Amino acid sequence: MGCLRSWTSYDFSGTVDDEFLKNLGLEKGTRKLVNHEERGRVLQAMDGCSYKAAAGGSLSNTLVALARLGSRSLRDPAINVAMAGSVASDLLGGFYREKLRRANVQFLSAPIKDATTGTVIVLTTPDAQRTMLAYQGTSSTVNFDTSLASAVSKTNILVVEGYLFELPDTIKTITKVCKEARSNGALVAVTASDVTCIERHYDHFWEIVGNYADLIFANVDEARALCNFDANESTVSVTRYLSQFVPLVSVTDGLRGSYIGVKGEAVYIPPSPCVPVDTCGAGDAYASGILYGVLRGVSDLRNIGTIAAKVAATVVAQQGTRLRISDAVKLAESFEFQLDTSVVRSDIGTV
Repeated sequence: MGCLRSWTSYDFSGTVDDEFLKNLGLEKGTRKLVNHEERGRVLQAMDGCSYKAAAGGSLSNTLVALARLGSRSLRDPAINVAMAGSVASDLLGGFYREKLRRANVQFLSAPIKDATTGTVIVLTTPDAQRTMLAYQGTSSTVNFDTSLASAVSKTNILVVEGYLFELPDTIKTITKVCKEARSNGALVAVTASDVTCIERHYDHFWEIVGNYADLIFANVDEARALCNFDANESTVSVTRYLSQFVPLVSVTDGLRGSYIGVKGEAVYIPPSPCVPVDTCGAGDAYASGILYGVLRGVSDLRNIGTIAAKVAATVVAQQGTRLRISDAVKLAESFEFQLDTSVVRSDIGTV
């Protein structure tokens, strides 16, 4: 069972032009935290635009894709996916829990009374660049309660979302959950999430990454931030460096492909061909492919990376961040030949 944690949000995603961003004073391609008033101003400006609303959050995108990839197999049991996070008992919180339930992702945490569920506004321009505005709401707390403790005791992989470090005093909860997961033989994975988040909480990131992480997911800019390298450092060298501290490292570099690092070495994974429509969710989808490969026992790192690249390309070629059910079924069927009984866990820990 994959027990995976995140602060949660309801996503509003739409396509806008550069003029829309300019009029609101937004820098294209960035992610920023906004307050209640700023959120309202942007949503009001989007009135009349075409947009979608969905249970969002970077990690929930990964979990839904993983649940859909792992739902059907001729030879393996379904992958059970669960999530703990912070949602309020308001209308958006109810929508959030129901959307995840329909996607076969069990939501473990009880709703918080008299609070507001967070939202993320994702604005995508025609060049497939995304600008993200995150409102954390007033429900931004994560507790190590009995339901989470029970799930962690049975999980194979615990994934900690980097955005969690933005929440006050959350490092204590993260540390406790990671200790519990490792003591029960689970792997611990960490998503880097965002460069500015890493810069703000650098010491906390390394406290978890250095002491508990078996896997880390990052794009090249996030990986450079973690390593405290400048922008001229190559993707391959960053991957090699990080893999000296974390057993399995995944570093993506957009259209240039990605690298998987193990023990100071890096394996190049070429991008899977596609016509980009919306890059929002590409890294989340890539991470789901890595998790799927590890949980299914794929032994070859290049095969794991190829699976991840194909999942990411499928999501990039559509509007929206979620892997569609029909696409997940086709992908899982195409991956069957790459699955075998030997495991990569000899390099990245014991489950």
